[in-house]
Amino acid sequence: MRQGVRLLQGYLWVPKTLDFDPRSHLPEQVLLGGARIHLLLDPVDPPFAFFDDGTPTATQTFYQFTALAVTEADPEGLRPLVVALRDWLTPRLEATPSGVGWLLFEDLREV
Repeated sequence: MRQGVRLLQGYLWVPKTLDFDPRSHLPEQVLLGGARIHLLLDPVDPPFAFFDDGTPTATQTFYQFTALAVTEADPEGLRPLVVALRDWLTPRLEATPSGVGWLLFEDLREV
């Protein structure tokens, strides 16, 4: 049976003083290893009040990031796809303007 499986979950944040929308920087879908991966970026309220350095998160625009695939595969068998996705995402995230941050975690849960 086909099911949606999260691959990565986390946040991206952009200083409010920066004219940058990460939704225009990343595609809505990517094909990797024969799998279609959906990349979702949804604006959210900051999940915490301050960064570790004391900077208020209210100075940032936050996006919840979810990468998911619709598949018949067992979620645990998708670890190689997560590695391929991280390899694909890393240079694109590193190419964002200075001040853009992100925190992404492997998830591998059905949605």
